[in-house]
Amino acid sequence: MSTPEGLAGIAHDPLAFEVFYRRHVGAVTRFFARRVADPHLIADLTADAFVAVIGSAARYQPELGSELGWLYGIARNVLASQRRRTARELRATRQVAGHRLLDDNDIARLEARIDAERAARSLHQAISRLPDKERAVLELVAVDDLTVTEAAAALGIRPGTARVRLHRARHKAAGGLAERPPSTDPPHAPPVRVLSVVVVEES
Repeated sequence: MSTPEGLAGIAHDPLAFEVFYRRHVGAVTRFFARRVADPHLIADLTADAFVAVIGSAARYQPELGSELGWLYGIARNVLASQRRRTARELRATRQVAGHRLLDDNDIARLEARIDAERAARSLHQAISRLPDKERAVLELVAVDDLTVTEAAAALGIRPGTARVRLHRARHKAAGGLAERPPSTDPPHAPPVRVLSVVVVEES
């Protein structure tokens, strides 16, 4: 459920933002853990994604898809930007920031999440040879468990286009993909504190 003002409210209401953050931080962290094996980098990417949420919240259109699908679209853009920074060798200062935000317990939880998502990273690598547009849809549906409609919203394409690309991707994957095992995160696990703008009290 979104805030009374819609997601636009989280841009100027710290309490609404914290509620939104708590609701989705686990899913966003897992999204990056399926693609990245460095806990400090995952922390940086998760923080960047939620900072981007503040600037993009007013443009969220619930009729186009769920909050999670919209968030995964933002997360994909954040990851793509990070990879461009890596290519330009401008990553060092952001990694240092990630080290300052994590304590030993945070690192342990992120490493456990990385281990839990090992199968998903293997699946992600297995489909890496597909054409970019087809791979993107298949990742969001087969790896991230979005519906086709949610994946379409995350990618900014029509659901019909997403279905065609998904069909082609599955055909090219020759024989289909094994189901990803469920996350092994313990129930009600406290979120990893990756944002300096939100104070999360851990039990």
